[in-house]
This record gives sequence, C-alpha cells and structure tokens, in this order.
Amino acid sequence: MSTLKEERLKTIIVDYKNKSNGELKFALEELSSDFEETKGMLVKLTYHLDSVEKIYNDVLEEYKKRGNK
Repeated sequence: MSTLKEERLKTIIVDYKNKSNGELKFALEELSSDFEETKGMLVKLTYHLDSVEKIYNDVLEEYKKRGNK
C-alpha cells in the first residue's frame, strides 16, 4: 500500500464516525485487501513452518540413530 493510501486510511480509522460513506467504503476495501493478503502470507508461512519442522525432526532422528544425544 502506498504511503498516501496508508495516511488516508489512518485518518479514516481515527475518525470513522465522521467520515463519508465513500471514505468508509475506501477503508473497508483497503482493510479487506490487507486482511486477505495477510491471511495468504500466514497460510504460506504455516506450510513453510511445518516443512521446516519435519525436516528438523528427520535430521534429529538420524542424528540420534548414530548414537548422539
């Protein structure tokens, strides 16, 4: 999001009760977009974290099989 959009969104959020419907619609669209983008990143990070954990556990198991603790 550009700096101008961020600043506009901040001013709307601070005083949303006194903003026009157009401003509220802009805020809702930006917040919805940010929510979906963040949710997508969290899903990708979750898959990545699961993958890293599995690899770690596989390597640890092999390490222990070799007599290490």
